[in-house]
Amino acid sequence: MQRGMCLKSAWKLFKSSSERAARNYSHPSSRGSIGLLFDIDGVLVRGRTPIPAAKQCFRNLVDHQGKYKVPVVFVTNAGNCMRQTKAEHLSHLLEVEVSPDQVMLSHSPLRMFSQFHQMCVLVSGQGPVEEVAHMLGFQKVVTIDNLREGYPLLDIVDHNRRPKDHIPPTKGLQPIDAVILFGEPIRWETNLQLIVDVLLTNGKPDRNWNSVAYPQIPLLACNMDLLWMAEAKNPRFGHGMFLLCLESLYKKVTGHDLKYEALIGKPSVVTYNYAELLVRQQAERLGWATPVKRLYAIGDNPMADIYGANLYNRYLQAAHNSFEASKMTSTELGGAPGVFGASDDLPEACHSILVCTGVYSKEEALPSDPSHAVTEQRVFHGHRDFRFDPSLTQPSYVVQDVKDAVELVFQQEGWPLD
Repeated sequence: MQRGMCLKSAWKLFKSSSERAARNYSHPSSRGSIGLLFDIDGVLVRGRTPIPAAKQCFRNLVDHQGKYKVPVVFVTNAGNCMRQTKAEHLSHLLEVEVSPDQVMLSHSPLRMFSQFHQMCVLVSGQGPVEEVAHMLGFQKVVTIDNLREGYPLLDIVDHNRRPKDHIPPTKGLQPIDAVILFGEPIRWETNLQLIVDVLLTNGKPDRNWNSVAYPQIPLLACNMDLLWMAEAKNPRFGHGMFLLCLESLYKKVTGHDLKYEALIGKPSVVTYNYAELLVRQQAERLGWATPVKRLYAIGDNPMADIYGANLYNRYLQAAHNSFEASKMTSTELGGAPGVFGASDDLPEACHSILVCTGVYSKEEALPSDPSHAVTEQRVFHGHRDFRFDPSLTQPSYVVQDVKDAVELVFQQEGWPLD
């Protein structure tokens, strides 16, 4: 699909919401155009607790009327909620108005995967997964709970959930055409078992396993974070850990590597393409006549935020200089049906800024040379299908917290921050 065609379809999705959010933006600056991409967990909050620097940071990013001075998009790998819910939560925590149009969850790019929207899909995660799936455009949705109820003999690890006295009849469900993984579920054993059942029966879990049918039905996964930062002193397991378990189980049973149709969320390029589209939409509401030239991505996770921003920067350099993007795998590109915008519309660069309030944290003083900041990262925490390129984990800048990050950006751009 050509870039222009995909851009046109993307604009149709967002045009209806443009005017609603216009009141949230201040007048444009004549100094140039930038966009800010903020991770949430470990940058703005730790679990439910705001990081102290975040409130002050956002006071500086809005004018006295509460309107944003520059386009701001919150890019998170969380995906077990609706954008409206996340926007309301951020508005309360940061004490500034955050619009749903500024929030990008890990699953947001699935809006563009329209070839799956008419298929019967099994969705895994927690929270309002069925509502989220319908909101993204999927018409025929089956949840793990639907599957358990339809085939009551499948979920028996917990003895209390096993059928008692008699074997209930199976209800039978429509064959499943694809599997969508939104995020880590609550009952890992149930989801792992039932997803493997679906994959090994070609979407018909009442049939016998058949590992000969390979590759399996399409599998799309959002959020590859192995670890994330909450209130605990040490990182917690993320959806990437669940994917690791699923991949290991599938290979142990079949001898084959599990195949993904798409891996979405940071650090995939399609996620940053989509975020840049949201930035461009906001810049239009600001009245900026020229395209956004530079993006600054602020995060705490070298293997998600920094790797992703740097990978996208590499993609931008290839687009502008007519280099072949063949060095990037289709997985790293995100499996998208196309990218958004012609090369002339794309930013010149995407700079990565690492903060020390989340997954990455140093007790000692920050080094003066950012190139030596995270060289101790020796264990690859990225997804199996992403290459370990140590240079992509090196941030453009390292700062203590998000307030320092925003001050650095404005200093680099020569803008006043008052």
